[in-house]
Amino acid sequence: MSLRRLAPPFLGLTLSCMACLAPAAFAAPTHYPLTIDNCGVPLTFAKAPLNTVTIGQAATEMLYALGLSDRVVGTSLWFNAPLPEFKDVNARIERLADNAPSFESVISKRPDFVPVQFEWMVGPQGAVGTRQQFEDLNIPTYILPSDCEGKNNRVGADGTRLEAFRIDTLYKSIAQQAEIFDVQDRGQQLIDGYKTRLAAAVEQTKTHHPGHISAAFWFSSPDINTDPYVAGRKGIPGFMLDTLGIRNIIDSDEEWPTVGWETIAKANPTILVIARMDRRRFPADDHEKKLAFLRSDPVTRHMDAVKNNRIVIMDASAMESSVRLFDGIEQLAKATDSQ
Repeated sequence: MSLRRLAPPFLGLTLSCMACLAPAAFAAPTHYPLTIDNCGVPLTFAKAPLNTVTIGQAATEMLYALGLSDRVVGTSLWFNAPLPEFKDVNARIERLADNAPSFESVISKRPDFVPVQFEWMVGPQGAVGTRQQFEDLNIPTYILPSDCEGKNNRVGADGTRLEAFRIDTLYKSIAQQAEIFDVQDRGQQLIDGYKTRLAAAVEQTKTHHPGHISAAFWFSSPDINTDPYVAGRKGIPGFMLDTLGIRNIIDSDEEWPTVGWETIAKANPTILVIARMDRRRFPADDHEKKLAFLRSDPVTRHMDAVKNNRIVIMDASAMESSVRLFDGIEQLAKATDSQ
């Protein structure tokens, strides 16, 4: 089977397994003031936030999944169009920027909470601002734990993993924000559903693929003809591959290191996964240009994955610590069926 046909998110598994779960026990309500630790910074909430500005699609869609779109007054930093189930609610919320918003545009919305997907957006050298700048205005900033725990964001363009990504950090992001907004039951339902989907994807892969499968993830490139940004072995794509028993040919601790095509071609991965995104920061953000390059370049066109059309087109947001990660791992599990 051609993997090119597997580009849409895998729909063979249900989008949500919540209906098949036994009813969870009701969680205790949040007691305010609530204090949590976030990346070594204590955050205290006197009440549930009312005006939230998100920086990063993963942070945005996490709140949508928690049923909190009515608390979101502005969003920014999008890689893909919103998921279909979030399209209507997202259309009613102002997008401050497709990429990094300005500090002024964020604070102009008078937020009382700013969840952030990447520490390089709001951190020691934040592209938007520092946490201290927001704290000076009494605005708590929440960095998704998956981007700060076990990671050094001052090394490498997108940070270096000191430890392999742990799925528990994604569940922690959901659980902590559910507690901040006092919607713990909804948070636990989401986590239980995602755990069920993950287990099903693993079981499917064990059943169908013969082993000895390797892969590489190509996110983008500064220029279509230059070395690509590919997934390191300890990031989110690395977790997906390890979980499914697929070998990542890239042996780097950087989140998205640049690696030459000659090196990738020599490793000759069974599957190539390329990012699809609406962002156009680089020419290679366009997945059609990626495909054209792979099929015409004198080095890449001879790779087995290219010659045999074993190319999986995956939403960029599914390669990140987001609610879409489970779509991505299901899609990757489905791709192994043809091997």
